[in-house]
Amino acid sequence: MNTGSDRGTNESAAGDTTTETTAQTAADTTAETAGTAGTAGTAGTAGADGTAEETPHVSKAPAFIKARRTLHLSWQVGVFVVGLAVIAAGVAMLVLPGPGWVAIFAGLAIWATEFAWAHLVLRWTKRKVTEAAQKALDPKVRRRNIILTTTGLVIAGALIGFYLWKYGLVLPWDLKDQ
Repeated sequence: MNTGSDRGTNESAAGDTTTETTAQTAADTTAETAGTAGTAGTAGTAGADGTAEETPHVSKAPAFIKARRTLHLSWQVGVFVVGLAVIAAGVAMLVLPGPGWVAIFAGLAIWATEFAWAHLVLRWTKRKVTEAAQKALDPKVRRRNIILTTTGLVIAGALIGFYLWKYGLVLPWDLKDQ
């Protein structure tokens, strides 16, 4: 029984059931009962003309929860609150010690188990992070980053050296009128 975020129509506009949609629904149901529901909502299927069709987002809630609308809505509210708490902790860890970005992405992954928009944002983010990692491995980019880092360290060293030459090991807030 499909309810909630995985509710779909298996009928075409004319009212008859299509074979492709029924086969996809059967594949999703089989994937859920086999314990591979995590990949059922993310995989695409190839159409007859070779184009990739996006499968609908399927809720990862247990079947007994999806069977009742109010229970499923409560489940989604709970997932939203837990994901929001993890994201809020991640935002706090951006300025405090801790893995802030990891927590933010973990909260987004929690939301992606129930919400299609979060699944799309998470997939976009993974793609952008992969592109950035590939770009960082480019020899030209690595060389530029090494040169910029070295230049910054030389400038910082020169400023620290000038300060120590001028004032010695006196901290700035302990300086007298000079």
